[in-house]
Amino acid sequence: MSEAMIHDPRRVTVRAPAKINLHLGVGAPREDGFHPLATVYQAVGLYDDVTVSTWHEWDVQVRFEGLLADPDASDAVPDAGRVVPLDTDNIAIRAGRALVEHHGLDLAAAITIHKSIPVAGGMAGGSADAAATLVALDRLWELETSDEDLLAIAATLGSDVPFALLGGTAGGTGRGEVVEPLLDTGSWWWVVVGSDVGLSTPEVYRAFDELSDLTVLDEPFLPPDLLMSLAEGSLIALPGQLQNDLQEAALSLRPDLVRTFDDGYEAGAMECLLSGSGPTVLLLCSDADHAREVTAAMHAAGHPRTVAVPAPVSGVHVVSYDGGPVG
Repeated sequence: MSEAMIHDPRRVTVRAPAKINLHLGVGAPREDGFHPLATVYQAVGLYDDVTVSTWHEWDVQVRFEGLLADPDASDAVPDAGRVVPLDTDNIAIRAGRALVEHHGLDLAAAITIHKSIPVAGGMAGGSADAAATLVALDRLWELETSDEDLLAIAATLGSDVPFALLGGTAGGTGRGEVVEPLLDTGSWWWVVVGSDVGLSTPEVYRAFDELSDLTVLDEPFLPPDLLMSLAEGSLIALPGQLQNDLQEAALSLRPDLVRTFDDGYEAGAMECLLSGSGPTVLLLCSDADHAREVTAAMHAAGHPRTVAVPAPVSGVHVVSYDGGPVG
């Protein structure tokens, strides 16, 4: 790496949304240990921002904001469940290394992640960071990586990373990494109820295997009725069509979340759903005003890590280049 490149002062910031699963169908594990999935992803208005600059070695720093912020120490991790690796195990560094390897380059970067997406919360915050890092470094180093290649690199990093690039509403198959946009004419509002302690996705899948008769599990598929409701923007039909096959397993590990569901219904939510492998709980609302009312009720019921978000939103996008806003 040249001396001039190391001292390149430019910075790029990219924003990536959290995801939720309106449907998460899970099949019996394959020979490679992965479960086949059929899922309907939706990107929601809760974001991580990733800022990158050229550096002489790979480095990552994390700042916790929004739902994750500790009022007593702005940069502190509120509890052990929110620890994010600050070394080469961090998925953002793995994403950066995969990108430079793809191009055959000798480059490294300093990465700062401003996290608002719950950690180990079932909302793919790590995947969002990986996707944001890919786009930020591609823009910083003017690599002009094709969309097809970015999606291929993303798929090697994790099942949810390709969707984080795409955003909107999409169907996911395979391990969730094969994504196709879906027609969604609705304007949806969700209340996101965070938890003080995360849940391990592998542990939830192990619990799912223990609770399921794997010999009779059907191959998962995208439900046609849900796809039609999204295409028509039908708020009346949607609540009865939400499904998460991991919900029972997650609640067996975290029975305290049953109270969150009960409080959500008491607060007036149209439907309650576990986000991915949990423990974040999602409350479907009719509109922005209803979402604000439900959020206030959840705060009053003792759920301070609660926020209202719109959906669907776009995937990763550049918000500043060289320290200035884009657009």
